[in-house]
Amino acid sequence: MSESEPNYLESFAAWLRQLGDDAEQLAAAVGDASVPEPARQAIVGALNYLFKSLDLIPDGIDDIGYLDDAFVLRVSAELALQDDLGDLAPETLRALNQLASDADVVREFLGKDFARLLDYVKGLRRAAARGRSVQDILRDATVQAAFLSDVRGFCQSYEGPSFAREEKTLVKLRAFFDAKLPK
Repeated sequence: MSESEPNYLESFAAWLRQLGDDAEQLAAAVGDASVPEPARQAIVGALNYLFKSLDLIPDGIDDIGYLDDAFVLRVSAELALQDDLGDLAPETLRALNQLASDADVVREFLGKDFARLLDYVKGLRRAAARGRSVQDILRDATVQAAFLSDVRGFCQSYEGPSFAREEKTLVKLRAFFDAKLPK
């Protein structure tokens, strides 16, 4: 095991525990008109990903089933911060900065596959889940309210799965991303 892998194991375990809280913090930016449109698209795309039935790693896979969701939230926060965010609420900016700083861990962990994940996350702006596209969520107040209700429901019911802090877990995780990310 390399020296950095225990840090991955600890980081990923923490991300799994806090996934519901992370999603809830990002959801606060969805209806905030002061958040620029491209940033809101990145955030909504990531939150909508939580509800995709066919995501990169099926949610039911022990240990790692929700790690793709955690990775996507972090990469989308980094993308959202690429825009001038103006006068964001301090708690929203703090949440985005924290998640975005974690994107460096994802970048290091995935190595050459990070570029593929970044492209995938950018593409989520054009994706749909549960019949709702990002544009539907941002343009229709009724759709947005239903979406945010679903996000709140996810956050309240989410229980972080156990996470085996073993090297083979990291190998399995890398293998999923290598196999599932579009080439």
